[in-house]
Amino acid sequence: MFQSNDPDAQASTNGPAQPPKSQRQPRRDKIRVLLYGSLEGIDRNIKQLHTLNYADAGNWSDPIPTGRLGEWMVITTKHLLIE
Repeated sequence: MFQSNDPDAQASTNGPAQPPKSQRQPRRDKIRVLLYGSLEGIDRNIKQLHTLNYADAGNWSDPIPTGRLGEWMVITTKHLLIE
């Protein structure tokens, strides 16, 4: 299961104490999102993510064949501001 590395989320005994969240400098984090599936399924999912304002439909890579019959992959990169 996913565990947060945020020191505010859990007590940490390693390393120096972190400043309070209000005093930290925001940083940019790069997240890569991959979709695997049929061309139709990928297209539908890209449109749904665009409708949800999660990822712009024009920012995805061209489909890349995975080597499995009928399976393709696309990727996009999101830049998030972590405070």
